[in-house]
Parts: sequence; structure tokens; C-alpha cells
Amino acid sequence: MSSSVQRRLGTADATVLGLAAMLGTGVFAVWAPAAAAAGPLLLLAVLLAAIVAVCNAASAADLAAARPVSGGGYVHGRELLGPGAGRLAGVAFLVGRTSSAAAAAGVFGSYVLPSRPLPAAVLVIVAVTVLSISGVRWTARGAYALVGGILAVLVVVVVIGLLGPDPAAVSTLATPDAEAVPGPGGGLGVLTAAAFVFFAFDGYARIAALGEEMRDPRRTVRQAIALALGITLLTYLLVAAALMVGLGTDRLATEATPLVTVVDAGETSALGVLVRAGAAVAAGAALLSVLVGASRTALTMARHRELPGGLAAISSRGIPWRADVAGGVVAIGIAALAGPVAAIALAACAVLVHHAVINVAALRLPPAERSWSRVPAVLGVVLCVVFAALLPTRQVVITVVALAVGWTLCTLLGRGRTPESG
Repeated sequence: MSSSVQRRLGTADATVLGLAAMLGTGVFAVWAPAAAAAGPLLLLAVLLAAIVAVCNAASAADLAAARPVSGGGYVHGRELLGPGAGRLAGVAFLVGRTSSAAAAAGVFGSYVLPSRPLPAAVLVIVAVTVLSISGVRWTARGAYALVGGILAVLVVVVVIGLLGPDPAAVSTLATPDAEAVPGPGGGLGVLTAAAFVFFAFDGYARIAALGEEMRDPRRTVRQAIALALGITLLTYLLVAAALMVGLGTDRLATEATPLVTVVDAGETSALGVLVRAGAAVAAGAALLSVLVGASRTALTMARHRELPGGLAAISSRGIPWRADVAGGVVAIGIAALAGPVAAIALAACAVLVHHAVINVAALRLPPAERSWSRVPAVLGVVLCVVFAALLPTRQVVITVVALAVGWTLCTLLGRGRTPESG
């Protein structure tokens, strides 16, 4: 029996799977901190976030086409830049994905049970971890249903927001205790906002990771990434505009659940239940995706002896169950210590570092293995570093400490050892 993966995905399937990875937690959660940082320039921040996403996606696609291996940035960094760079990419990916999981769980709690968001967040992490260990995964068919449902919810928000809710109704709505995460402010605020919005674009790498399942990987990856990012950019511009029109920038900056608020302020407040359900499904789907991604990278690092060997344990279903459990436990810890916005800042900072390494690795590819010029990779490195540095200072410091400690521990663990065979 052949062990190769069936090449069955076309451009449409890959695009929808990419959209399923992007249209998740971020679109329901990044607007308050982004509006607080950018003010009326929020739409510019969305465009800047899209630019860095395009640059990063170009590098990820070239690396995936040239070296279609499991492990993503960790493996590409090791092969093209050396073990230290690969280790940094791997640790940054794990920090970013576990923080993303905590953010997704926090958004689930904020929309589903706003009076007790933390217990709801912990419960959904436990539930999704069990599903992951059981082998539940998103298929192309499931992704079509997920993306269609989320886009339908966002259309409702856009229509109601752009029609303009009654200002008197907006003013009478209770303002929740918003999670304040200070940034640099001033002219740099737009870049801080772009870093937050970039979190909502993260997920395009899912398309590149599917290269082994595509009928024509090089062509399909390029087309699917372009389509997915284009659809996502248009969606986010419309949602941001609708929220600015419906709530005003100042009110938007204070809203923990702005998509529900703008619907509740309209004459169709009953649709708020639909928005809460959409947010819950999107956050749950994103949670499953990021925990699976984190466990697969942890498995690869454990096989290289840069994480404890026990994390490489595989169940009878072929699932790295210990890595799944570890990811869930860390996500619960982050969710307990940080609110959704702080978790998003942590995740964005770590993921930007991860993509900076990927861009540098892409620069090492020979010209024959690159579909794009070196310009997107160079621009991607610069923007990733700038965006990460301009996120809220506390989260930047925590991320730097986490990366330094994680990198050092992985180095000590792997010193003098060789990777497992196979």
C-alpha cells in the first residue's frame, strides 16, 4: 500500500481551507484594540496588515513548494539557516499558537458567556483538546460549511453597521469593561493596530502546508493564497467600515464584543444571537486548528530531541496525544492569566517573529526555487520586526522572555543529541 498522500485538492478547496483558517478568532476580537491604537485610520491599518500577510505568504509558499516537509518554519529554519534559527522559529510558533488558542477560548467565553468568560474558555479548551486527541480534523467539505456560515454572519454585521444603527440606541447600550492594552499611540498607533489586525490574517500558511495534497502544488498554492487573502482583505475592510459607521471609532475602541453590539443597536437585535453563535463556532474551529498545528510542531521538535521525548508519543489513531494535552494545558494557563486582547498581542508578537525567520529562510532559496523576487521576503522581515516591536510593551517583553527561555531550554535539551530516525 502506498503511504503517499492523495493529491486531490484544487484551487477552490485550498482557498476555502485557507479562509477557514483565517476567518476565525481575529475578526471577532481585534477591532477594539486596533481602533484604540489607530483611531480613524483603522482602514489603513487593515491594508498594512494585508501587505505584511502577502509578503509572509509569498515566502511560505516558496518554501513549501521547494521543500514540502512537515514542520513548517522550524524545519525550514534548520535546513536553510541552521539549528539555532530553526529552534527560534519553532519556539515562536509554539508560543504563538498556544497564545492564539487562549485568545480563541477567551473570545468564545466573551461572546457565549460574557458574565463568566473564563470558565467558558477553560471548558472549550478541554473539549477541543479531547476532540483533537480523538482525531477530529477539518475536511474540505466541513470548511465550506464553516466559511459559508461565518461569511453569512459577517454580512449581517456589515449590512446593519453600514445602514447605521440609531445613535440613541447605541448610547443606551451598556459599555462592557473593556480590556485595556496600551500601545505606543501617536503616529505609530497605526502600525500597532496593523500588528493586531495581522493576527486576524494569520492562517494563510495553512494553504502552503497543504502542498502535498494538491494536484498542482506550485500553481494552486499561488492562486489559493491570492484568492484567500483577497477575500479576507475585502471582508475585513467591510467589517471595519461597518463597525466605524455603526458604533463610531471611540465607542468601538471600548467594545469587547463589537459585532454583537452593532447588531444589538439596530432594529434587529434578535440577530445578536446569530452573531454570538457565529463567534462561538469560529473561535472553536480556530482553537482546534491552532492546537493541532502546535502539537505537530511539538512532535517534530521532540523527534529532534529539542523538546522532551515524551511529546513524540503517538496514539493508535496516529495522534501525538501528549503534545495535544500539553498544548491544551499551556493554553489554559495563558487564558487564566491574560484576557483575549493580551493573548492576541502575545500571539501576534510571537507569530511575527516566526514569520520573520521564514522570510529570512526564503531569502536563502536559489532563484530557480523562488516564484517571487526577493523584495517580498525583505519587506516581510522588516515589517514583521517593526510590527512586533510596536505591540504593547508588556506583551512584547513577555514574548521576548518566553522566546529566550524556550530557546535556551531547547538548546540545552538538544545539546549532544541526535534526532530520532524516521
